[in-house]
Amino acid sequence: MQPIEIQPSIYWIGVNDQKTKLFEGLWPIEKEGISYNSYLLKGDKNVLVDLCKETYQDDFLQNLSAIVKPSEIDYLVMNHMEPDHTGALQRFMQIATETKIICTKKAVPMIGAFYGIDDRIQAIEDGEKLSLGKMELQFFTAPMVHWPETMLTYETHTGTLFSCDAFGGYGTVSKGIFDSDYEDLSYFESESLRYFSNIVAAFSKPVLNAGKKLENKKINMIAPSHGLIWKENPGRIIDLYMNWSRFAKGPAEKSITILYGSMYGNTSSMVPEAVRGIQSQGIPVDVHDVTQTHISYILPDLWKNQGVMIGAPTYEGSIFPTMALALEMVKYKRIFNRNVTYFGGFGWGGGAMRYVRAISESLDWTLTDSLEFAGRPTHKNAKQVFQLGADLAKLINSIGKS
Repeated sequence: MQPIEIQPSIYWIGVNDQKTKLFEGLWPIEKEGISYNSYLLKGDKNVLVDLCKETYQDDFLQNLSAIVKPSEIDYLVMNHMEPDHTGALQRFMQIATETKIICTKKAVPMIGAFYGIDDRIQAIEDGEKLSLGKMELQFFTAPMVHWPETMLTYETHTGTLFSCDAFGGYGTVSKGIFDSDYEDLSYFESESLRYFSNIVAAFSKPVLNAGKKLENKKINMIAPSHGLIWKENPGRIIDLYMNWSRFAKGPAEKSITILYGSMYGNTSSMVPEAVRGIQSQGIPVDVHDVTQTHISYILPDLWKNQGVMIGAPTYEGSIFPTMALALEMVKYKRIFNRNVTYFGGFGWGGGAMRYVRAISESLDWTLTDSLEFAGRPTHKNAKQVFQLGADLAKLINSIGKS
């Protein structure tokens, strides 16, 4: 894509990645892709905000050169050191021999560790400003959103926030870089939640802290490092991120996630009963087979839903291993304070419940009820699972009511 002017004398010069299969080597983006958004401020001083992944440095430099020569860049603002933001650094600095890097103090040793660069670096303080003539930048440290050296950069005259990973999302922007380019934003909002739950959610408190620093700033545009630029309604993505961050301590939305896995179909045959039980109380439900769906697509529902139903059999004295892997990632991503119910079958003896109790305790989940059945579930078991779903739904619906 060609450079696009997003504000007077401010340009998007990013690239779309449709080749990478796993973002961070973990999260599937083969279908969705992702954008690496870099920005150029052209004026009395020329400033770059962020770079791109090394794989795409040729495309990036071509976009930059369409507006100015790389050697004419005065400052490179590095909001975040992760290589999807900085992979082109060595190549760029070899060309831009007079450019000075602007970053936080914590980023300075990382620049050396990643790229062997220890000169032409200016470390800023929280709230510090840089005058560029007709434009002015203000820098806000945002530690652990989502690395300790992260910062946000605000252009004071246009009200443009270069927000780094905050307010970002999966998905390429090849059909339009602005929220106003799309009549229906549900896809991008969904991919923003998936990105949030995969990448940022474990650091929800720092996200809220960063939000407080911006409360008195007039923000006319959110320009993140990944995903859409929010020009028409920047408050929308801010509100979504702040709301999602509050789910860390709950309560989350009045809805339920069913996670299930099954070896021979006995446990999974009870899932429709669980769904019917939940729906009988008018509560929304999201259903995921952990043997078929990557955890990347499961985490968003677990993050936003207050209730969880786990359906998994006992396996060698513990829980079905694929379910254990999913729940360990839930623990890793710090999804706390949920209400959970368990059901599952066993062959010669139980054991899954021990795991469910332990993981619930470690996550501060309230285990409300459970059902273990031997072998093939009976008609009575089906009624019991229906009731488990209905009872959990009633509990979720009652949260917050006096």
